[in-house]
Amino acid sequence: MEKLEKLVERGEGENVEFKEYLTLHHLKESRFRQLACQMNHRVIMGKGKAYYVIGVSDSGVVKGLDEKRFSETLEILKRISKEIEAEITSVEKYIVNDGFVGIVEISKMNAKEHILIGTAGHVDHGKSTLVGCLITGMPDDGDGATRIFLDILKHEIERGLSAELSFAVLGFKDGKILRLKNPMSKEEKARIVEKSEKIVSFVDTVGHEPWLRTTIRGLLGQKIDYGLLVVAANDGVMRTTREHLGILLAMELPVIVAITKIDMVGGERVNEVISQLSNLLKSVGRIPIFLKDRKEVVKISRMILENRFIVPVIKTSAITLDGYEILEELLYNLPKRYSGEKEFLMYIDKIYRVTGVGIVVSGSVKSGELREGEDLYIGPFDDGSFKVVKAMSIEMHHYRISKTKCGDIVGIALKGVKYEEIRRGMVLSKNLPRAVSEFDAEVYVFTHPTLIKPGYEPVLHVETIAETVTFKEIGRGYLKAGDKDRVRIRFKYHPQCVLEGQKFIFRESRSKGMGEIIRIIE
Repeated sequence: MEKLEKLVERGEGENVEFKEYLTLHHLKESRFRQLACQMNHRVIMGKGKAYYVIGVSDSGVVKGLDEKRFSETLEILKRISKEIEAEITSVEKYIVNDGFVGIVEISKMNAKEHILIGTAGHVDHGKSTLVGCLITGMPDDGDGATRIFLDILKHEIERGLSAELSFAVLGFKDGKILRLKNPMSKEEKARIVEKSEKIVSFVDTVGHEPWLRTTIRGLLGQKIDYGLLVVAANDGVMRTTREHLGILLAMELPVIVAITKIDMVGGERVNEVISQLSNLLKSVGRIPIFLKDRKEVVKISRMILENRFIVPVIKTSAITLDGYEILEELLYNLPKRYSGEKEFLMYIDKIYRVTGVGIVVSGSVKSGELREGEDLYIGPFDDGSFKVVKAMSIEMHHYRISKTKCGDIVGIALKGVKYEEIRRGMVLSKNLPRAVSEFDAEVYVFTHPTLIKPGYEPVLHVETIAETVTFKEIGRGYLKAGDKDRVRIRFKYHPQCVLEGQKFIFRESRSKGMGEIIRIIE
């Protein structure tokens, strides 16, 4: 009883969760995913152990349960544990207020959490600089010195503009950040992955309009958990800001906003930008929460998990590092948006020839796990076929790993396929996938100057696929800006591996829209 009293008095914490009771209602897919994600996070924060106190309300009021509800709650916790590959290791049962209260211990071996953050925002609003400061703890010099840690192409460094996706890693151990002293060192990145209990990978996208295709690939093609929208205090909300926010919302991602460069302007201008952001977020049904200190962070991070309509907003300066402690605390407390899919599937993003290794493909794992030495299918090729290849080795941020899990950004060395046979958008899968030429989708048109009719040929972006498609049939015969309808779509050049339920963006010049695949045509 003393243990129970101490837990209730202390309240919910990093690895302690109160649950009054659970029912079959909590097994419905969306709620079940939330609970699995929550439990996984609690276990990670407890270094492999979490404690669920059942029969106690969220606010810490001891209620007690009858025998039937107590047993049902235990059974639901058992199912959630199984979903995240954990187990109930002990149950302590107490009689309180003529009912039962329990402490349920949940354990998971080798627990390590990995979340992906995708940056977005207008060109020169400080996305790469923000991430550079986070991973090093170094302030910027006002001229983008920390940005060089992410810009990887020669012309990016010369022009100060990102033109390709770049990746960065931040680690946490015992609640403290493990930073990179030399962000250019592959060995240091590997060390961060090895030592961290929690890893945050950043997919840094491109703000310049001509490379919108690359930004879309970064946000759709990686297994992003959260979108980090960056808005500079001197410029405020721009057209690209609205566009990138639209993409994040279309992908149903929870969004965090960082207002950067607050050192460059006065308080009045910062308030103007806050007002712009509030109006923009409210216009798309989102609720901005302006974080002013670290105390609010734990509560807000939990609210984001349970309600993606909440948008935390943080004011930052890369020069003074104002706001960075709050952002770091938020990143530490953000839980993984857990996916329970078990079959291994990864969309190929980049292809390399590596001396001494051979063919390496990289991307983020959409679902399931893969171990070194296992056989995989790769494709589809132009004729819709797939080949069997072997995964010779796997690396994550240059650290050799023996197996992957959902959301990991990995490079996989392959045997059994030639470099020139592989293209971006192909998949690696344990089970034989199917090549798709046609599908039905629900589409929504953002902008288009005239009517869209059958025969319309935009570029469709889904996962890492960017392919010209043809709108063969349209429900009522045409579409215009603001319309939503059912459309039969066909890939123009190659069959692709797409799945029902996947979201996509389509664009042609400045015309844009989004959609969801609802039926694959055999």
